[in-house]
Amino acid sequence: MIESTVRLPVSPRTGRFLVLAGVFVCAACGLVYELELVALAAYLIGDSVTQASVVLSVMVFAMGIGSLLAKRLRHHASAWFGLLESVLALVGGCSAMVLYAAFAWSGGRDELWAGGSRYLLVAFSLAIGILIGAEVPLLMVLIQRIRRQDAGGAVADLFAADYVGALVGGLAFPFLLLPLFGQLTGALFTGSVNAIAGGALVFGLFRQDLSVRARWVLLTVNVVVLSLLASAAVLVDDFERAARRAVYGRDVRVAVQTDVQEVVLTGGRLGSLDLFLDGRLRISGRDEARYHRGLVAPAMRGRHARVLILGGGDGLAAREVLRHPGVRRVDVVELDTGVVDLARHDPALSELNAHAYRDPRVRVVHADAFRWLRLARTRYDVVISDLPDPGITPSTKLYSQEFYGLTTRVLADGGRLAVHAGPLATRPRVFWTVEATLRAAGLRTVAYRVGGRESGFAPGPDRTAGGPTAPRDWGFVLASRTRPVLRRAAGSAVVRAGEPAAELTRQRGLAPSTLMHPRYAN
Repeated sequence: MIESTVRLPVSPRTGRFLVLAGVFVCAACGLVYELELVALAAYLIGDSVTQASVVLSVMVFAMGIGSLLAKRLRHHASAWFGLLESVLALVGGCSAMVLYAAFAWSGGRDELWAGGSRYLLVAFSLAIGILIGAEVPLLMVLIQRIRRQDAGGAVADLFAADYVGALVGGLAFPFLLLPLFGQLTGALFTGSVNAIAGGALVFGLFRQDLSVRARWVLLTVNVVVLSLLASAAVLVDDFERAARRAVYGRDVRVAVQTDVQEVVLTGGRLGSLDLFLDGRLRISGRDEARYHRGLVAPAMRGRHARVLILGGGDGLAAREVLRHPGVRRVDVVELDTGVVDLARHDPALSELNAHAYRDPRVRVVHADAFRWLRLARTRYDVVISDLPDPGITPSTKLYSQEFYGLTTRVLADGGRLAVHAGPLATRPRVFWTVEATLRAAGLRTVAYRVGGRESGFAPGPDRTAGGPTAPRDWGFVLASRTRPVLRRAAGSAVVRAGEPAAELTRQRGLAPSTLMHPRYAN
C-alpha cells in the first residue's frame, strides 16, 4: 500500500509548489545531460545527426523502462526518489569526463575507439534515461501525498513543470553552461544542482517519511556524491590538460573554445604545426601546401582580380591567392572569429600563412557562408570553397544544390569555382555526390585529385588518422558556367595530373544533395 498523506512542515500549497519546483529543476538537469551527451558524441565520434538520434531514441526508450521500474518503488517513494537523484547526479555529472577520458586514453581517433565509444555512449544514455524515467512516477506519489487530487490534474501539473524545466535546461546549455563552464565543468555543475535539489526536497518536505537509518544513508550518499563532483571540478583543468596531451601529443600550444568549436594548435615549427578543429586535424604543416595549391592554383587561371574564399579562416588559401599577380581584392567569409584571430596573431600560424591578413587587399567577413551568399551582391572572378568535408553533418548544407545555386549568383562572367570535396580514394561516393550536385546547380565540372597526403588532414566524419580507411588524397572539383572557360582553367598542371586518376573512380547516376535531402552520410 502506498504511503498515506502525512503532516508536512509547510502548508499544502507551499508543499505542492516546492515539489513542482523540484520537478522543474530535475527536468532542466535531465535535458542538460541529454544535450551534453549529444554534443560530446558529435565532438568525439562525429556525424551529429546519427549520434543525436542514437542518444535521444535510447534515452526515450530508457525513460519508459525507468517509469515501469518505478512502480516497484512507490511504497517508499521519498527514500527512493532521494537515492535516484543522487545516482543520477553522479552518473550525469561525470558522464562527460568518463567519455572524454575513454576517448583520450584509448587511442581516441582510431576505428576501435569509434566502435567502443558508441557502446559507452549507449550505456550512459540508457542509464541516465532509466533514472530520469523513474522520477515522474515517484514525484506523482509525493505530490499526491501532499494533497489528494484527480490523476489528470496531478499529471497536468507535473508535466507542465517538467516541460518548462526542459525548456530552461535546453536554453541554459548552449547560452549559459557552455560559455561559462565548458562541457566538463558544466556537466559537473549540473550534477551538483541535481543532487542538491533532490536532497533538499526529500529532507525539507518528507524527512518524516524516512527512518533514522534511511536518513543517514541518504545523507551519506548525498555528501559522497557532492564531494566527488566537487573534487572532479577542482581537478577538471588538470584532467583536461592531461587528456589533451594524450589526444594531441605533448606539444599543445593553444587550446581555446570559441563560440563555434574547440580550436587546438600543436607544434611550433612550420613543418610540425597542426591545427585541430573539434578534434579533427584541419591543417598539417607537413602537407598543407599541396592541398592549398591544388585547391587554389587551377581556379586562378584566367581573370582573378576579385576572389572570394568561403571558409579558410586559417589564411592559407588567401596566401596562395595572393601569390598570383593581378589580385585586387580577396574576401574571406569565415564563421569562427577565433580561428581568424589565431591566424592573425599566433606566430607559427601567421608565419605559415605568410601574414596574409596584413595584406590590405584581404577583407574578413565573420558570417555563415550560406546566409552571407543570400545577401551578397558583389561578383567575383574566382570563388574558393575551403570548407570542412561534406561527410561532417553540419557541413552538408554547404555542399547542397541550393548552396551552389547561391554561389553561381556571385560568379562573374567567366568566373571559376574551386571546391574541396573530401578524400576521393576512401569516400568516392561522397566526392562524386558533390560533383553531381554542382552539375545539378547548372555548372560544368572537372574533377581531380592531389595525392601524397602525409597526415589525416581535414578528415571527414570519423576519427581515423591511420589504417586502411585513413584519407590518402584530397579531391577537388573545378566548376564554371561555360565549358571553354573551364577547359582553360583545367589546363593547369595540377588538374592534368589529377583528372585521369579521379575519373577512374567515377560513380555515375548519383542524385544531387539538397537541403531537404542531404546525401553525404556514410
